[in-house]
Amino acid sequence: MSKSSETVDNNGFIIPNNDQDPVVDSPAERWLNWLGQTNLGKCSTVITLLFGIYVRWNVGLNPYSGQNIPPMYGDYEAQRHWMELTLHVPMNRWYYYDLEWWGLDYPPLTAYVSWICGKIGSMFNPEWFALDVSRGFESEESKLFMRSSVLILEYLIYVPSVIVFVNWWLASKSWQKRRLAVLFILLQPALILIDHGHFQYNSVMLGLTVWSLNCFFYEYDVIGSVAFCLALGFKQMSLYFSPAIFAYLLGKCIKNKPQGFILFVKLGVTVIITFAIMFFPFLDSVEHISQVIIRMFPLNRGLYEDKVANFWCAINIIIKLREMFEIHVLTRISLFATLLAILPSCINLGLNPDKHRLVYCLANSALAFFMFSFQVHEKSILLPALPITLLILDEPFWSSWFNNVALFSMFPLLKKDRLILPYFVIWFMWNWMGSFVQRDVKPVVLRYISWASYLVMAVIHFFDFNIDPPKRYPDLYITNNFAI
Repeated sequence: MSKSSETVDNNGFIIPNNDQDPVVDSPAERWLNWLGQTNLGKCSTVITLLFGIYVRWNVGLNPYSGQNIPPMYGDYEAQRHWMELTLHVPMNRWYYYDLEWWGLDYPPLTAYVSWICGKIGSMFNPEWFALDVSRGFESEESKLFMRSSVLILEYLIYVPSVIVFVNWWLASKSWQKRRLAVLFILLQPALILIDHGHFQYNSVMLGLTVWSLNCFFYEYDVIGSVAFCLALGFKQMSLYFSPAIFAYLLGKCIKNKPQGFILFVKLGVTVIITFAIMFFPFLDSVEHISQVIIRMFPLNRGLYEDKVANFWCAINIIIKLREMFEIHVLTRISLFATLLAILPSCINLGLNPDKHRLVYCLANSALAFFMFSFQVHEKSILLPALPITLLILDEPFWSSWFNNVALFSMFPLLKKDRLILPYFVIWFMWNWMGSFVQRDVKPVVLRYISWASYLVMAVIHFFDFNIDPPKRYPDLYITNNFAI
């Protein structure tokens, strides 16, 4: 990055200068310029939101996880079952009820949202969520309701948070740049394919996290801590962000000595009260709250699940750690490796609690957890992808490259879900709209490395579609996928 393309804030943190047109003459930029010339610029956000709905809805027309695949089906059935469970089973049995059939293993806020969705869905058709007998229930009407619930929650929580974030982050830039950022962030392929294709509610967790950032940016630290606690209360994977959030708030408390201690107390009390409210129904006994925690953190599942593109799964090709060590030893090894990876950036942020540093530290913290923590799923790549995607105009080369590799890492899962067509369509659409592959970067060798990675992805896809793997190595292409 040249000196003319960056500025330095009061804390010495380098901020890219977006006046250099980070996405040069891309179709998306030409479209926004055309809107401005035709006096439709004020409608650009509405048009972007409508286009986002159109893309998501088209992805939702495709199969979901486990569709027509008994006996256990997939994540779609898990989410539907939790609506059924929370509707009919007493709250004190939520984390005990028939754990072999998609037992509840997310924090209470997910359960509460499932109850609300189940309550609304039952008004349309109680058979969708009839206790036990509705297991594996599939119909076009229930699919429409479930898909709609994901879309509505995303547009209530995630989408507004992104718009507010962009308006603060790029406040000094033109309206075209702000709308460009909103367009690229909302059309991020990985989140759309997982939430609206595979079927999950990750946008709720990610939206609450972005809302916490927005509150921190506007100096509403207490409200921001509530928002982040809600994100943790919805999905425990939000812990990937917690070291960065903690370092930022602690550093701010220490740096602002006159008011720092008061802020520290406020934050501590706020966190305790927020979690106490969310977990209150399960605090009636030590045994009950212990069961909730065990369900949320199932260490007995092992170091990783399925084939995931992180360090432990990659090294397993050569070193069979799961055969060499007991689970408690692997837990300590992964904890040590994760701490080692996150400490430098968190210490730096704690010493210099800057808002721009916070977003970069979030990316490092989440990526470190994905690479080295215990019990990682392939979908967890969505967490580091969030802050990295928020930087799409600050770091267009790195952000787009990471998103492309992240999406490729999830291909085995999406292929299993029969989402190959939307996978390629959205991937190519996003890159075409931003002309990301054409982006220049220094040193130039990085561009060649990125092109080489795309070539390898194309080769793996070609062999995957045309040549069956050897019987001796049935997971050859999957292994090559996460090894990249």
